[in-house]
Amino acid sequence: DIKDVGHKYYLELELEDVLDKDSTVNCTAEVLYHLGNKNIAPDVQFTLEGELKSTEEADHVFYTRIRSLEKELVAENIPDSHGHVPPELEPLHLLAWVASGYLVWQNSTENTQLQLAQIKHVKQVRRSDEYLQFDYLVLLHEMVSQEIIPWEMTVLWHPRDGVRVTR
Repeated sequence: DIKDVGHKYYLELELEDVLDKDSTVNCTAEVLYHLGNKNIAPDVQFTLEGELKSTEEADHVFYTRIRSLEKELVAENIPDSHGHVPPELEPLHLLAWVASGYLVWQNSTENTQLQLAQIKHVKQVRRSDEYLQFDYLVLLHEMVSQEIIPWEMTVLWHPRDGVRVTR
């Protein structure tokens, strides 16, 4: 407890690489939840001991494939009701997972536990610049209350610059 400021947590955890399940790195983090104002995202400071596998090649393949599509990509229900994600949609699923991490961070309190449950709908939006844009409707599962929360988000992505949630 930090008087008149909030609650700070010290964490030690192991991160598993989602692309290489045998690869892990240790992580230490400090998370500060501010008192009172629920509109302030927690402060997070972290240190990784090691590096995760580079996604540069996979990013380039996905970027090139999406840029070369004649029609905008549209997909629904990822994963499906059996938990299956088609291999060709896995990059969209990972992109939503990263972007929803931003939503989770911005909307977390000490009493919530949000996680991505499903992409209900995703639609690519053509742009005149180099970025890929996807409009997502995701379902977030609030583990404490068991509530399923629909959330719309617009995500911009470029392999050079990473992920940005713009709405």
